[in-house]
Amino acid sequence: MKYIIVLGDGMADEPLEALGGKTPLMCAKTPVMDMLAEKSDIGLAYTIPEGMKPGSDVANLAVLGYYPAEYYSGRSPLEALSIGVDLKPTDIAMRTNLVTISDEPDIPFEERTILDHSSGEISTEEAAQLIDAVKEAFETDTHHFYVGTSYRHLLIWEKGEILELDQPHDVLGSKVGPHMPSDPILHDMMKRSFDILDHHPINLARAAEGKNKANCLWFWGAGTKPALTSFYEKTGKKGTMISAVDLLKGIAVGAKMDVVEVEGANAQLETNYEGKAMAAVNALKNGADFAYIHVEAPDEMGHQGSIEKKIKSIEYIDSRVVKVLMHEMEKVGEPYRLLIMPDHPTPIRCRTHTASPVPFMLYDRFHEQCNKGATYDEAYAAKTGLVVKEGWHTIDLLFGTQEK
Repeated sequence: MKYIIVLGDGMADEPLEALGGKTPLMCAKTPVMDMLAEKSDIGLAYTIPEGMKPGSDVANLAVLGYYPAEYYSGRSPLEALSIGVDLKPTDIAMRTNLVTISDEPDIPFEERTILDHSSGEISTEEAAQLIDAVKEAFETDTHHFYVGTSYRHLLIWEKGEILELDQPHDVLGSKVGPHMPSDPILHDMMKRSFDILDHHPINLARAAEGKNKANCLWFWGAGTKPALTSFYEKTGKKGTMISAVDLLKGIAVGAKMDVVEVEGANAQLETNYEGKAMAAVNALKNGADFAYIHVEAPDEMGHQGSIEKKIKSIEYIDSRVVKVLMHEMEKVGEPYRLLIMPDHPTPIRCRTHTASPVPFMLYDRFHEQCNKGATYDEAYAAKTGLVVKEGWHTIDLLFGTQEK
């Protein structure tokens, strides 16, 4: 038996007036998932333990079967594993976003507004040049910067402290001042980064092309070195991770799963969906028991507040991931079980994550259900009565180690 999770990051949402009271998942044209819905178990899973923030870090740990309250030590340390940084027990890792803040002349830095947490999904190649400029200005014996992917980068603070830091996508449209770090060194680096980056040639070129500048550092997601039980030791399954996001690759490294790099996969709307599906199939054909296909696009479109693009991202998952995956697995001919779900909602209404339960769909190729009229969406999932209160046990349904 082979096992697959297709994870549409932030895919769940809330009813929207603009969609006649429906969600993007309800409105998306998803013929493959519609077909699967009538042959699958559908329900709700609570992936965020009470009292924890609804981040992709916590939620994806839960989907992979790790109880977040036990295993979570911060977001950035997981990303550090992906980048290849060997954390010491006394190191503090921090996510360092390149964000867009307003650049009106002659106003104090603290009065500027954060406009975009992702700097228009800046390319890694452009971002690397900006991080080089930051390193030249700020790197010391205790503060070290590392290039990540797109707008997502890393600061290691030796013998630092864990600070309460606001996630940039939670405060879009807000003045910068109230959300700056309390630590004076980080505060100063954030403020001075604007002077370094706003007129950097990369940003001048981006502005000329009508793109958002990546003109400020934003620190968040602080944490310490993680310690995950190996996925194989925990489940008895050899696992493979397919994702363009450092966070997911870092979780996989920590869990001693294989990580497959897919050419053209970039965590944006226009990514290599088919390549991700084929990477999973090839891994399963070559000895893996379990494949986790993570697609970031619905989450990014939710943060952007784009209904149209969020719907499109869901349709791409249906036609370019699930359809390809099923077609290729039929050729393999081996029994498989497929779990489709988000990690958390990223509602268009608030453009950030919430802790609401998420809809899941569990399909068993050789033990198909008969649920005529079923649909895979938030509303139908809430009506089925199938609820996984502790979402880190959802994977046990996939593996058949827990009854529905």
